[in-house]
Amino acid sequence: MEGFQWSRPVSLVLYAVFFLLSWAAVSETNIAEYDEHWEQRRLQARALAEATYHPDPIAVTNSFNHAVHRAMKEEEEDTSTRRQMLGKHKKFAGPCLATNPIDRCWRCRNDWATDRMRMAQCAQGFGRNTTGGLGGKIYIVTDGSDDDVLEPKPGTLRWGVIQKEPLWIIFARSMLIKLKEELMVQSDKTIDGRGAQVRVADGCQITVQYVHNVIIANIHVNDLMVGKGGRIRDSTEHAGFRTQSDGDGVSIFGATKVWVDHLSLANCQDGLVDVIAEATGVTISNCHLTNHNDVMLFGSSDSNQKDEIMQVTVAFNHFGRGLVQRMPRCRWGFFHVVNNDYTHWLMYAIGGSKNPTIISHGNRYIAPPNMAAKQVTKHLGTEESEWNNWVWHSQEDLLMNGAVFNQTGGENQKKLDSRDLVKPKAGSYVTRLTRYAGSMPCRAGKPC
Repeated sequence: MEGFQWSRPVSLVLYAVFFLLSWAAVSETNIAEYDEHWEQRRLQARALAEATYHPDPIAVTNSFNHAVHRAMKEEEEDTSTRRQMLGKHKKFAGPCLATNPIDRCWRCRNDWATDRMRMAQCAQGFGRNTTGGLGGKIYIVTDGSDDDVLEPKPGTLRWGVIQKEPLWIIFARSMLIKLKEELMVQSDKTIDGRGAQVRVADGCQITVQYVHNVIIANIHVNDLMVGKGGRIRDSTEHAGFRTQSDGDGVSIFGATKVWVDHLSLANCQDGLVDVIAEATGVTISNCHLTNHNDVMLFGSSDSNQKDEIMQVTVAFNHFGRGLVQRMPRCRWGFFHVVNNDYTHWLMYAIGGSKNPTIISHGNRYIAPPNMAAKQVTKHLGTEESEWNNWVWHSQEDLLMNGAVFNQTGGENQKKLDSRDLVKPKAGSYVTRLTRYAGSMPCRAGKPC
């Protein structure tokens, strides 16, 4: 037999090891058929991640904190709003209140429904340059079904998200969407649930993989499960075989410029929002998260040092009832956790490994009654002699019911100089900043 021959038995072993490693790398992406299309998208995504990465992340955190101070100052100067806030009223009764800078950008305008794309100006933090479907057509979802993942029907959500052109996707009415398999979102898309009660539930996850510039706003995401996989269309030009999806709520995989805002998330099979595989330029804001174990995963592998490129802002979220851990659980990158309300956890709130930089600014941490769970932070799989040199910084956090934030910061190239930081708005303001977290019942013609 001519051609390639095994020269020794060990060659077969080496080939098997190589094959298994290659398959492991592919299976982590949920791509069963790693063709030229996906390789090109992966390379493009990496180039975009490098372009999106901010070389001075402290400047981004300072800009964010400046924006919060401005928004609070404007709100405090409005004496009528202050009086209304002091009064007793239902959450969405009375004059519109928008105290954080993201909401203040659009929420209290009567014309939000006719000027939806104004939202594209409103992102803050590392996802601040996300514009979604800005400049594209309005696409209206009229059909809540998801019967065909290979040739989706026009009018469905799946048909809209796979289009190549920028689209601002809205919903004709309230609807329950049960995704048959994971929903593959293309670049330059906004999924805007304002004006309807949209619930993605009892099906498969929303996947934002190797794409850029995506906004997902004002929907409910709950009770999602692992998908079976199979042949799924991910664009108008390509359909490929996928392995089982993870069962996340929203999976952000190798993507850049992604903004997740005003989602109500609960009880999915894996994470509620996972940001992995060198995804960067991400902001998760104004979300309400409940009834879940592994809440957020930022970086999925201790071996992927390329995840150092990850930069994520977590802001104005309410981590509520029934949560256990990972709010978030971080690896490698730079994470700004700012002005969130942590009212419940069973094990810990924020954890990490592999030397992530975690800046905790102006959060409220209310520890559970369990004396063994008072620690806000957890250093995972690492000796104290190592994690004591990481940079986990707490400033203006409000620690209640015995909560303890274990700060670290040794001789580290990313060590923070307090003179470089803009003082954040204190944790005592968090209840006002997060009051409207989660999906909101917006009505056209009225402030949201």
